[in-house]
Amino acid sequence: MAFKPKPSSASAVSLTQIVLPFQANVAGNMHGGEVMKMMDSAAGVVAARHSRCNVVTASVTNLSFIEPVFVGDLVICNAELTYTGTTSLEVHVCVKAEDMEKGITRQVSEGYFFMVALDRNGRPSRVAPLLIENEKQERCLEAAKQRIEIMKKSARK
Repeated sequence: MAFKPKPSSASAVSLTQIVLPFQANVAGNMHGGEVMKMMDSAAGVVAARHSRCNVVTASVTNLSFIEPVFVGDLVICNAELTYTGTTSLEVHVCVKAEDMEKGITRQVSEGYFFMVALDRNGRPSRVAPLLIENEKQERCLEAAKQRIEIMKKSARK
């Protein structure tokens, strides 16, 4: 069955939440695991919207924590599809934090989530190709292919 290519804009999401005390350590910094959970949720939504089926996280690459996030910050998690394979998808997730009192927004985390689409029986399911609409998306696609190749080579070792 052939699928019509879809643009990344059709599945991109932005999730937001305010950091609460239970999500932070005693110094008031949001736990890294909480940030990762939000990122994984955003990536899962993007992949599910594109594939129109259940998805699971297969791996995460280039995950970085750039700056701390504090209790009371508004966390903005933007996620967009960068690659599709036969049954897999890569989602870039960028996290920003806004100090709402000062009106200052800063990038705090970033990573790439490699997802696999699954059918009702838990088997890999084919996904629609990603429609590349501009040079930036072409560069992102080529970078994704390089990350995937590196991941495959390290898995063979």
